[in-house]
Amino acid sequence: MKKYTDIKDIANLSETIQEAIQLKQNPFQFEYLGKHKTLVMLFFNSSLRTRLSTEKAAKNLGMQVMVLNVTDAWNLEFEDGTIMNLNTSEHIKEAAQVISQYADIIAVRAFPSLINKQKDELEIVLSGFINYASVPIINMESSMAHPLQALTDGITIEELKTNKNPKVVLSWAPHPKALPHAVANSFVKMMQELEVDFSITHPEGYELSREITKGTPINYNQKEALKDADFVYVKNWSSYNDYGKVLNEDTNWMMTQEKLGKAKFMHCLPVRRNVVVEDAILDSEQSIVIQQANNRTFAAQIVLKKILENL
Repeated sequence: MKKYTDIKDIANLSETIQEAIQLKQNPFQFEYLGKHKTLVMLFFNSSLRTRLSTEKAAKNLGMQVMVLNVTDAWNLEFEDGTIMNLNTSEHIKEAAQVISQYADIIAVRAFPSLINKQKDELEIVLSGFINYASVPIINMESSMAHPLQALTDGITIEELKTNKNPKVVLSWAPHPKALPHAVANSFVKMMQELEVDFSITHPEGYELSREITKGTPINYNQKEALKDADFVYVKNWSSYNDYGKVLNEDTNWMMTQEKLGKAKFMHCLPVRRNVVVEDAILDSEQSIVIQQANNRTFAAQIVLKKILENL
C-alpha cells in the first residue's frame, strides 16, 4: 500500500480485515517495522478517537509520532497563482515538501466547509498534500471521506456477524447541527465491497451523492427498512443536493429500542444521547460503539503496517 486516502487503496479488503483482527491478539509483533520511522499527524480540525487511536497504532508499530494542530500554527494557502497578501502565510507547495523531510508518513484531517460543494469535493487540503508531499498520505477524515472509520466498521461487522450475509442498514438520524457526509459516504462504499445485505434509510431530501450510493437500495420508511436487521449504523448528515442544509429535524427518526429490534447498534461517536439514539440502546448490550472505538486502533495499525512494508 502506497497511501490510504480512499477505501480503493486497499488491494484485498477481506484479507486486510482479517489481518487487522489478528493484530488484536498481539499488537506489538511488528514493532520493528516502525523503528526510526516518524508519523506526522496534521489536524486542521479537532479529533478524539482518530487522534488517539492513530497515535496508539503508530506506537504499537514502533513509530515516533509528531502532532500539529495546523490552525493553531498558521493559515496555509492551497490555490495556485494566489497573491498571498491577506491571511495566509505559507503555500501548500512549500509546507508539504518541508513536512515530508520530517516524516515518513503524513496523516491529515480536514473537514468540509459545507458551503461550497464543488470546492469541498475537490478535497483541496488532502489533495494538496497528495500532490506535493514526497511521502505516503493517510486520510484521517476529509471533506467527503473517512476511510479509517469505514475500515473500522468493516472490521467490527466481520468480528461480530453471526451469519455469512448479515443485513446492514445505514439510518439517518436527527441532529441540531449540519454535519458532513464523510462517514456515511465511506460506510456506504465499504458495505458495497463486503458480503452484506445493505440498504440506506433517510427522509426524502437527504439523498447522498449518486456516485456514492450507485445501486444501493434506499428506503424512506425507516421502520420498514430496519425490519430483521442484524446491524444498524446510525449517522446524521446534512443535505447533499441542497448542500450543507438541515432540511428535517424530525425527532421521529431518532433510533429507539422498538425500531432497533434485535440488531446491533453502531455509531462512529461522538453521539448525542436522546437526540440521535435513546439511552436504552447505548446502555444495552446491543450497543457495540465501544468495540468500534477500540477497533479504530487496529484499522489504523493495519494501514500503517502495509504502508511501512512498502517504504
